[in-house]
Amino acid sequence: MRILHTADWHLGQRFISGHERTEEHRHFLEWLVATINEQRVEVLVVAGDVFDTGSPSNQALELYYSFLLNMRHTGCRDIVVVGGNHDSPATLNAPARLLRHLRVHVVGCVPDCFEEQVLVLDDAQGKPGLVVCAVPFLRDRDVRLSVPGETAEEREARIKQGIADHYARLAEVETVWQLKDLGLPVLATGHLYAAGAAPSESERTIHVGNLGQVTADHFPGVFDYVALGHLHRPQRVGGREHIRYSGSPIPLSFSEIDHPKEVLVLEFQGGRLHTLESLPVPSARRLVRFHGTLDEVTQALTSYDNTGYALPAWADVQVHSELTSLEVAEILVRVIEGLKRQHLEVLNKRHFRLVKLRALGSFDEEADAPLTRSLHDFTEREVFEQRLEGEPEESRAELLRTFDELLERM
Repeated sequence: MRILHTADWHLGQRFISGHERTEEHRHFLEWLVATINEQRVEVLVVAGDVFDTGSPSNQALELYYSFLLNMRHTGCRDIVVVGGNHDSPATLNAPARLLRHLRVHVVGCVPDCFEEQVLVLDDAQGKPGLVVCAVPFLRDRDVRLSVPGETAEEREARIKQGIADHYARLAEVETVWQLKDLGLPVLATGHLYAAGAAPSESERTIHVGNLGQVTADHFPGVFDYVALGHLHRPQRVGGREHIRYSGSPIPLSFSEIDHPKEVLVLEFQGGRLHTLESLPVPSARRLVRFHGTLDEVTQALTSYDNTGYALPAWADVQVHSELTSLEVAEILVRVIEGLKRQHLEVLNKRHFRLVKLRALGSFDEEADAPLTRSLHDFTEREVFEQRLEGEPEESRAELLRTFDELLERM
């Protein structure tokens, strides 16, 4: 049986200054349908964060449902979709009963009946061919009970143990181990932060400051493959070939421009993982950074070539110059006005003023002013960390954990 693993689509993402990613996502989903057909994929697994927010736009919903409809014309028999920390369980689950008739299995949150996370999918002959333990993003209420007076360390340990116990309990479900004994492969999903994995700045902190970090050893041996979501860089967990993050299909921030973008195609034979192949996802839009002196940046902007990309590039510009911000802005405006023919749009501009060397004892009030950053250059967490500098050092760690938990709930 051939399975394709993908995750972290973030449909409906609004980029810097409200720029929509709709056309990029449309290119990806059209490519995905064609790839599933070409690769003879029988099961598609989406490991969370289908949408970027809990209230996706009409455009994002249209992309999602059009994709599911287009999948009917491929050889893919079943689609498994689990919720991520960005997804609203209610939004995902609302059409679940209807989608089941299209063989789309949606698990937006942990169901009231625990065993409903276990799906038995048929092979081409109509016989059971694959067991999927469809585990969505596990929220605190799913994995632990609050204990009055517990310390931050105790709370972290409870989260970590609660996640591990959830997977262990699934491995003990009668359907899972019985079909495993009969030679069927077992695949599990997850949307979480695994210890040792490398995140990027576009990923929201989950489980209280990226704690509750399960390790590869926390996934029971009954699982022949673990399809993970949440981290946008494709990677293995604990060096295990069968425990993987597929990563996001498009770069979701400028920090991801050097990350490979891919989906994973795996094949089971004889109840075991036989092959695992990564397929690069073609990019419709390039995100580029131009950082340096004013001359370096203007030269790079004017010589940029967007050949090979269907959509105009989006640029992040950072200038280091001894000129004032107004002087730099006036020069950049003239340069940027002529960029349309290069199919390049500057979304983000920053200027860091260099301090000139002066004779000892001289003073230039403007030049001696400290370098400043725009509020847009900070994440919410970085702003709060700066606020904590005024608090007693012994209380900062607990306040930061509480803030991370608040971000997750928001």
